[in-house]
Amino acid sequence: MNPEEPLPHSAIEDAYALTLGCILVVLGLALLHAAGLVTGGTAGIALLISYAVPLPTGVLFTLINLPFMWLAWKAMGRRFTLRTVLVGAGVAALGTWTRIGLTIAHIDPAFAALAGGSVIGFGALALARHHAGIGGTGVVTLWLQKTRGWNAGRTQMAIDALILLTALAFLPPERVGWSAISSAAISGILIAWHRPGRYRGY
Repeated sequence: MNPEEPLPHSAIEDAYALTLGCILVVLGLALLHAAGLVTGGTAGIALLISYAVPLPTGVLFTLINLPFMWLAWKAMGRRFTLRTVLVGAGVAALGTWTRIGLTIAHIDPAFAALAGGSVIGFGALALARHHAGIGGTGVVTLWLQKTRGWNAGRTQMAIDALILLTALAFLPPERVGWSAISSAAISGILIAWHRPGRYRGY
């Protein structure tokens, strides 16, 4: 094998990475929700709706993702779509379990923004590196990176800005400000570590 080519992942490695990605996304959502924050992407939309609808954030996250699966199938292929559907089911199940099994009595919004956003970002990175996505706007950004060469992190930042501007109509400006930090943390992870050539070679 050419030493500059990445080593293929085994089925066990893929399964573990997808599970870990789901766990990280759900944990990040729990941190943000406990602080009353939102973020960018589908996660932000799900969090915003969760403050008005009595459903687990993970379930809302999965429901919002459903319309994007058609794009995933057309643009990213069968394997990516099937794995993303599995991720959606995993996030919904773990999100429901987290609501029952995890209680956060107090969390500083600054910590929630930075830690929650970073954790979601690493979850999205784990999924993307194993040919899956967290769905929604993430599918759009990965598709644009694949077809147009647009950096997924920077594209996500533009989409997130629109979501956060919308959040101003429903949340206090201070919370939206902290939410912007969480969104920047997610995008920062993708900008730094999800780009062509990053993991080639030794």
